[in-house]
Amino acid sequence: MSESAQPDGIKIDVKNLDAWFRGTQALRNVSLSVPKNTVLAIIGPSGCGKSTFVRCINRMHELVPGATQTGKVFVDGKDLHARGVDPVDLRRRVGMVFQRPNPFPTMSIYENVAAGLKLNGIGGDHKQLVEKSLRQAALWDEVKDRLQSSALSLSGGQQQRLCIARALAIGPEVLLMDEPASALDPIATAKIEELIHELREALTIVIVTHNMQQAARVSDSTAFFYLGELIEHGPTERIFTNPREPRTEDYVTGKFG
Repeated sequence: MSESAQPDGIKIDVKNLDAWFRGTQALRNVSLSVPKNTVLAIIGPSGCGKSTFVRCINRMHELVPGATQTGKVFVDGKDLHARGVDPVDLRRRVGMVFQRPNPFPTMSIYENVAAGLKLNGIGGDHKQLVEKSLRQAALWDEVKDRLQSSALSLSGGQQQRLCIARALAIGPEVLLMDEPASALDPIATAKIEELIHELREALTIVIVTHNMQQAARVSDSTAFFYLGELIEHGPTERIFTNPREPRTEDYVTGKFG
C-alpha cells in the first residue's frame, strides 16, 4: 500500500483531487488536510461539489455509474486507491451518515445497530456493542426499553441518531456526515450538534452543511467550495469573520447562495 510523508497529526490528506460524473467535472484540483480529532465543515451553494468531495474520501463516488476521479486521498498516510486496499474495509474505518435517515425498515432498533457488525463479520454477542453505540449516539436512554420495536417507530431525529449509532458500532476512525440535520427540527438538530462535539474526542469528522450557523457552531475548520473548486480553507472563526477571498465573504454574508 503506497504511503504519503505527511505531518504528524493529519488524519485525512487530499491532494489534487478531480472528480467527474461522465462528462461533467464536479471537483477541480482540490487539496486540503484534516487533523485528527477535529471537525471540518464543508460549505457552499448547491451543486458546488460538497457531497462529491466527502464521497471520494470513502470511495463511494466510484460506485456511481460513469463516475471517475484522479488525484490522491490519504487516511493515516495510506493511499485509499493503492492496490490491495479493500473498499469494504475502508468504509468500515471511514463511516458515513447521509442527509436523510435511512434505517433498515424491516429491522428493529437493536437489529439496525447490530447489522453493521454482522456485515463486517464481527461475531459474538452484540449486546454490549449495541448499547455502547446507542449511548455514543445519545439515544440509549430513549430506546433502551423498546429495542425490539421497529426502527420506523422512532422520530426523524431519533432515526438519524440511530443511523449514527449504526455507523459507530463498527468502530470507525473517521465519520463523514452529509447534511445530517437538514431534514430535522431545531431540537433534533441541537442533539446532533451536541453529539458532534462529543464524538470529536474519538473521531475525525467531516460535515457537509448548508447551515452556516451550524458550521460556525460545530467545526474547527471550514472549507468553502464553489463550482467544484476549493475557494478557501482555514480556521472556522477566520473564515466567518475575516475571509481572505471575496467569494467566501459574499457567501458567508449571504450575498449569494
